[in-house]
Amino acid sequence: MKRLYPAIPFLVVSVLLTVLTLAGCATPAPAPVVDQLAPKPLFRDPIYDGAADPTVIYNPADKKWYMFYTVRRANVPGLNGVAWVHGTPIGIATSEDGATWKYLDTAKFNYKDAVPDVTWWAPAVVEHNGVFHMFVTYVPGTFADGWNHPRDIVHCTSRDLIHWDYQSTLPLASHKVIDPGVLHLPDGTWRLWYKDEASGSSCHFADSKDLDTWTDGARVPGLSDAGGEAPLPFHWKGHYWLMRDITGGQHGLALYRSEDAKDWTRVSTLVQQPGTGKDDMVVGHHPEVIISNGRAYMFYFTHPDQARGAASAVDGNARRSSIQVVELKYDEANNVLTADRNAPTMINLQGPKDVETESKFE
Repeated sequence: MKRLYPAIPFLVVSVLLTVLTLAGCATPAPAPVVDQLAPKPLFRDPIYDGAADPTVIYNPADKKWYMFYTVRRANVPGLNGVAWVHGTPIGIATSEDGATWKYLDTAKFNYKDAVPDVTWWAPAVVEHNGVFHMFVTYVPGTFADGWNHPRDIVHCTSRDLIHWDYQSTLPLASHKVIDPGVLHLPDGTWRLWYKDEASGSSCHFADSKDLDTWTDGARVPGLSDAGGEAPLPFHWKGHYWLMRDITGGQHGLALYRSEDAKDWTRVSTLVQQPGTGKDDMVVGHHPEVIISNGRAYMFYFTHPDQARGAASAVDGNARRSSIQVVELKYDEANNVLTADRNAPTMINLQGPKDVETESKFE
């Protein structure tokens, strides 16, 4: 009689080989998200050393985050008055994780009416249906003699985040408007907040159904407690939030909260007290907030050398500016946001499936 047990090892080996083969064909598990320590400063412009007014968006084409910023000409000698903050291009830096940024280029604008010494300020960029939309301040020239020259907010579009085609000049409250901030609301409409310098640096809004045609609104209720600029709206933790860079005798980022993105209540002030990190020992300016994996990160800029009394482009260069980032925390007990700029900022931005929703709206 033939014994059967010698066949058992063969069967076991066959089964194991089959399992291993199938396992090898399975899709490998995604690599775990590993936070990176954000350096201080996060980024400095290598050309003019005047990076300011950051806005950040994800580019699914190359799976990188793009930072757009005003390039102030901080290291150019011989510029009188406010010429150093005019004649400015829009710089671009990229990052795969939000922690390490590399300079890429400047934005290329196809705007036939742009003058040779054009000034571009404070971009805001959103994506909708595969098209990127930039709202940016246009100043027709480079001026040294103050702030009495016209400035408008123009709408440009792009598919590669480098080349931008002019679409329109927004019909807003005056021709002294700067610093757009844009949010896509749940009803499908868009709202743009901006600073109107012709009405005491007040904050106004405009609405659109399609990002192309805009209807100007009015002064924003609840934002008259302080003069300010650079309004930045976003939605997180069940509330709308808006930040403004306070101007005048006060400093820091005024934080407002709203339940409907219409009526606002002042609830706090952020990055008002100087930090302790490199290039962070002064007040923070002009915010941007990106929400990734349920966490919120605030980008802002500083004038580092102002901390030690530098007064000019040749005396320590008080004009130079650096980009910083800090993680926002939600204080549920007090229903407010906090930002500890002295704590290590661990970050690893993930490419969202829906950029405009994930990066600005919880």
